[in-house]
Amino acid sequence: MSQSKGQIIKFGSAITVIVFALCYLAWTGVQESKSYYMTIKELHSDPSAYTKRLRVGGNVEPGSIHQVGTTADFVLVEVDPKTSERSTLRVNYKGTEPPPDTFKDNAQALVLGEFSKDGTFHAREIQAKCASKYAAQPATAGAAPSPSGAKGN
Repeated sequence: MSQSKGQIIKFGSAITVIVFALCYLAWTGVQESKSYYMTIKELHSDPSAYTKRLRVGGNVEPGSIHQVGTTADFVLVEVDPKTSERSTLRVNYKGTEPPPDTFKDNAQALVLGEFSKDGTFHAREIQAKCASKYAAQPATAGAAPSPSGAKGN
């Protein structure tokens, strides 16, 4: 009986160690992958921004992109709609792939990385969309009326 009890204790101990190891790996994985979204204005005013993995969005300032291979330096701009205050953020991207094709002047971009004390955002990922690609087509003179519109007499 004591030999059987010893095996149960060993088996239970092994299962406990495995469960704790899996919980630890799950916890560290969640902590590593979590990121916080901040605006450029919030980023400059939050002292805890230097210790977090962040996502920051804005428009790419025209003429600011300097790309060499898989690295790029550029400036993101954000304009507060209420006050028209303009905030900028210098971004240094070093990724395993070059920036996407939609990454151009005036494109909306979302960067993922860390903010350093020198005021530069060090990005590891860029997501961009070309504003003109998704904008509605302007109506042109002489265009056919919409199907729901009726002509009045």
